Amino acid sequence: MKNLQGCLLAMLLLWTVACKDEPVKPDEPTFTVGKNRFTTQINGDEREYFVHVPAGYTGNSATPVVFMLHGTSGNGEEFYNNSGWKEVGESNNILTVFPSSWRHCIKDEDGVVKNTTKWNSQPAEWTYCANETPRDDIKFFQTIISEMKAKYNVDSKRIYLVGFSNGGQMAAKCTIVMSDQYAAIVESASSLFFDSTYTPVRKMPILFQVGNEDYGPGNTGPAIPLSLLDTLISSPDIPLRNGKYYRIAHTHIVSFGLDPNFSISGDTTSVVYADYKPLTPNPLNRFRFAMIKGLAHAYPNGNNHPLEAAVLNWAWLKQYSLP
Repeated sequence: MKNLQGCLLAMLLLWTVACKDEPVKPDEPTFTVGKNRFTTQINGDEREYFVHVPAGYTGNSATPVVFMLHGTSGNGEEFYNNSGWKEVGESNNILTVFPSSWRHCIKDEDGVVKNTTKWNSQPAEWTYCANETPRDDIKFFQTIISEMKAKYNVDSKRIYLVGFSNGGQMAAKCTIVMSDQYAAIVESASSLFFDSTYTPVRKMPILFQVGNEDYGPGNTGPAIPLSLLDTLISSPDIPLRNGKYYRIAHTHIVSFGLDPNFSISGDTTSVVYADYKPLTPNPLNRFRFAMIKGLAHAYPNGNNHPLEAAVLNWAWLKQYSLP
């Protein structure tokens, strides 16, 4: 018996020594650098989104996140490739997210029926076809935010949103219903539905940008001199698409409690800005209207236009964080 006990004790000692000599392996990363495609279930539908993880991301520190929304007929992968945001994410070590909208039957403002990808940015100038079920894109974005926080070390106070065209409409909708979750938002080439007053969850920083040659998808018209921006946003009777620039500015003024007086800055050879401040002091309640020279209906990425909007948008967005 003593011999048996001795053998067992010797084996235990050998095993203990062997375990002590075994090097401790570091935890393997739980993320993939570069392009990632994810899917999630929203009310029974499989929805997709793409995430770019920059090479500098380690997961050791809280990291900002930027959502980029495509326009009508687009998808998340298209804007992953072409918006310029994955490159900005790479160089600035931020996580960038590119969701895809759902394909719907819709009727545009001219009554033309189309089957195309579209964000649920209602109210808008277009409507859904009869018997079409609008998808809950707000729930989709909220789910993405939750999943991003589970997958990555996200800075919850520095989550941002940019949208182009129909994505700009959706971004504008988020300034109202998700303003407590996004630190700042950029609406590009489209905005809030005209002649309505909204009640945002939080008054927040918003940038609206548009080209001086933007007459909507596929349309053309004379270039608007950037020197006229102050007149355009002050005059409801200018016939340019029924005074749309005034109406965009006015909708933000009345919905976010802004002083209708504004200051003009920038360069008439590139970009001119009109900046609005709140009626009551609030450093996080700001509205900036930007008009870009030589830009038609596009999100400028350095190839379709000399300006790289993602670079300029990030320089503006990063000033802000949730209170």
